[in-house]
Amino acid sequence: MLTLLLILFPALAATVTLLLKGDTAKRVAITAAMLELVLAAWIFGRFTPDAQSQFGFDYPWIGALGIRFSGGIDGISILLVLLTGLLVPLICLSAFRQNYSRPNSFYALILFMQAALMGVFTARDAFLFYLFFEAALIPIYFLAAIWGGANRVPVTFKFFIYTIFGSLFMLVALVYLYYQTPVPHSSAITDFYNLNLTPSAQGWVFWAFFIAFAIKMPVFPFHTWQPDTYVESPTPATMLLAGIMLKMGVYGVIRFILPIVPEGVDTWGMTAAILSVIGIVYGSIIAIRQRDMKRLIAYSSFAHVGLMSAGVFSQTAYGVQGALIQMLAHGINVVGLFFVAELIFDRAKTRQLDQLGGITRTTPKLTALFMIIMLGSVALPLTNGFVGEFLLLKGVFDYNNYLGAFAGLTIILGAVYMLRMFQKTMFGQPSANTQSFADLTGSEAWVLIPLVIFVFWMGLYPASFLKLTEPAVTNLLQYVK
Repeated sequence: MLTLLLILFPALAATVTLLLKGDTAKRVAITAAMLELVLAAWIFGRFTPDAQSQFGFDYPWIGALGIRFSGGIDGISILLVLLTGLLVPLICLSAFRQNYSRPNSFYALILFMQAALMGVFTARDAFLFYLFFEAALIPIYFLAAIWGGANRVPVTFKFFIYTIFGSLFMLVALVYLYYQTPVPHSSAITDFYNLNLTPSAQGWVFWAFFIAFAIKMPVFPFHTWQPDTYVESPTPATMLLAGIMLKMGVYGVIRFILPIVPEGVDTWGMTAAILSVIGIVYGSIIAIRQRDMKRLIAYSSFAHVGLMSAGVFSQTAYGVQGALIQMLAHGINVVGLFFVAELIFDRAKTRQLDQLGGITRTTPKLTALFMIIMLGSVALPLTNGFVGEFLLLKGVFDYNNYLGAFAGLTIILGAVYMLRMFQKTMFGQPSANTQSFADLTGSEAWVLIPLVIFVFWMGLYPASFLKLTEPAVTNLLQYVK
């Protein structure tokens, strides 16, 4: 029942927020998001590290067809539930600095998005998963289309078409799998795991799922919607996209592709892994060439998710666990980086690296917190990024040495573009835009401080997270080999 509350409470809070006006809507939204965080943290603290689904619910939905409104939390989803609960209140708090028009609609859409994301990560019925997967697209589309930049209309239309197109492939695959289950048919995800599909059927089902999830992540060459959408969206929407929404794709690969079509993975997994590694190198090189902070971070996110995808397709416990840990770490780091970029833009009125510099002279708090999050992003040992990246690279190396060598370039290239961004913004001589640059306010610091706490918590004590995922990953991989 607690899982159902995770989904229904933000949806109800969003409805209430929509009926309010002005600052009252803001306060109700942040209060609801904080209560959702408390619930997610309580579930995290009481979660039992085993392979079973916990805190679940199960009700008839379309009873005549055997489709149920069913959900629960296991070791594959627990970290994503925590991530969603943690980031949404911070995203709401970060938005307080801006006077968005129609704040009731703005914050209601964020809460609706949270409800859909919780549904995606906890659904145990395939069609319920699809419902939430599609529902998550609607709030982010309106957030970007209404409050985005000058080119928001064509950019968000491209994003919408891309994601709808991919989802149709997934729907076809789900309907096919449903009819392969014994009569009376079932759409429970675990029932799909026990299907005995032919190799040819597994091949096309693999690609139907992979296209849908690769667009969402995104993986090369399905990434062309991402940079422009990240840049044109308002920063809270960009945080939702990069921090949480792209994790739906990686999660979908783990939950659906690996256990349902293992022979399809054997046949086509190398192709998917190669595309993922190409994305790592390509995204990193493009990030190095960027002059706009927000676009640089967008391409860095593209590169990071390529490593997660490659790790999952390694079909190893190291790779899958690394992806789960890295999804949490990446969400924390990328939200922090986008928020810092927004702070700098608000004060300097530019995100161009060649028009910044010398900010650290008057901003000791911003410099320290920015540096910690940036070092987490480049996977410095004892930070959150190191644990997941180490496991991912280990998994990819075990799968294929050559792919592992190319994937390992992320260590060097990631350091190049992140350290370059930090150096050009914070050090050197102040530019005309940064002559008088104010340090963090109290509310701004409280967005970054929880993120920094997680950077060190995950880096210094990763066992508190790894122990929760290991039994479920081990159980899942028995369907793969």
